[in-house]
Amino acid sequence: MAKTIWAVDASHSAIDFSVRHMMISKVKGTFHTFEANVEADVNDLTSANISFSIDINSVDTRNADRDAHLKGADFFDTEKYPTLTFNAATIVKTGEGEYEVSGEVSLHGVTRTETFEVTYEGSGKDPWGNARAGFSAKSTLKRSDYGLTYNAALETGGVLIGDDVKISLEIEAVQQA
Repeated sequence: MAKTIWAVDASHSAIDFSVRHMMISKVKGTFHTFEANVEADVNDLTSANISFSIDINSVDTRNADRDAHLKGADFFDTEKYPTLTFNAATIVKTGEGEYEVSGEVSLHGVTRTETFEVTYEGSGKDPWGNARAGFSAKSTLKRSDYGLTYNAALETGGVLIGDDVKISLEIEAVQQA
């Protein structure tokens, strides 16, 4: 099957994250504003062209003060670095509908190669005749790899904020004419 262009349906998609807090729990958040360019044969993603852009100012952890702190100079510094981008470089099939997608993540002025585990969830036609496809992806990024090192030592040992940030994507895309 030939590659086709897919537009992400943001109202049926999500980009979420979680990070350890005080070594005892997790704080979760989401990014509400993002774009993607996907050109792919959904039955074989190994030759797909995939790129993402996330508006860091759309971060939402359900706490306005924390969100403002995350946007500030201690963390994302969105005045200087308003976006996170990802451009796929290598896609390897690891199983039926399973892939490892490696590419360049640019965040906070740093670009590094990262790998996401991607699952093709299936496809079908919506009630209006549009072809749709679903994908899930996950990865873990280290904050410190991107210069995001703000932290505080805890009296009981450990640190306030974990270094590992778990990223989860649930994407529904619509085939373009």
